[in-house]
Amino acid sequence: MNNGGGNSRIGTWFDHHVYSFVASLGRVLGKPWATALTVGVMAVALALPLGLWLVLGNVARFSGSVQQSREISVFLQQDVGGERATSLAGELRARRNVGKVELRTPEQGMQSLRDKGVPATAVDAAGDNPLPYVLIVTPAGDEALLADGLSQLPEAELVQHDSQWRERLDGWLRFGGRVAWVLAFLLGLGALLVVGNTVRLDIQSRREEIGVLQLLGATDGFIRRPFLYLGAWYGVGAGALAVGLLAAAGHALRAPLAQLAASYGSGFELAGFTPPVALAVLAGATALGWLGAGLVTGHYLRQTRPTET
Repeated sequence: MNNGGGNSRIGTWFDHHVYSFVASLGRVLGKPWATALTVGVMAVALALPLGLWLVLGNVARFSGSVQQSREISVFLQQDVGGERATSLAGELRARRNVGKVELRTPEQGMQSLRDKGVPATAVDAAGDNPLPYVLIVTPAGDEALLADGLSQLPEAELVQHDSQWRERLDGWLRFGGRVAWVLAFLLGLGALLVVGNTVRLDIQSRREEIGVLQLLGATDGFIRRPFLYLGAWYGVGAGALAVGLLAAAGHALRAPLAQLAASYGSGFELAGFTPPVALAVLAGATALGWLGAGLVTGHYLRQTRPTET
């Protein structure tokens, strides 16, 4: 008997969830203009910090993909021959703070000048190849420390490495990440207030119905449930619209950016949201709508709960 009663309560609880889920969707679709306004404001509030995160992620990916930003060029002295240059490259590869070493011969350096558009007459005017052997060293640890060590090599004529711009870029990325968090908090709070105010208006339009349910002994959870789903639907719509807006913006920018990158000899392409990230955005927006509706409904129920006399 008790087991049957428990199953009945569970079935009733589940049926009310299904009813609240469907009924709240009907209320959202029943007032399309008000829904569109609420969802649109929430979507813009969500899209701004998400767009900033997307831009920062692409900038970080671009800076990481530019291998030359970490490479250290070691120009050997003119009298260092190929055998010693090859031996030195092997010695550097054995170091723990060195990831990779590439040896470029004077002939390769001359060919690189031709490939970069240096006039053939200017190259030929140099006579015998004046270029030295060059070691292109990729660090596996601290770049500045490795560059200082390489400059102490007896065979080194010049060590070329400029990490200052990279340090500045990393600083700007950290600052941009902090700005994104601040915007996410402020605009997320704005989205919470928007959905809360919309649900509050819906509560006011149904206050007589809520009063009757309270007098009949309905629990706060029972009364709150349809409004929670209402807020969740607003969140789902706002999250989907925010992802769509950012996808459209990415599509509009992808081709011009690819052409600009190609002009610099790079194959960099703008990356958008991956499916897991898009689903996470939808889940977060849904939770935001649910939370906003829960806060407003809970406050209303605490103010209107009947008291025993």
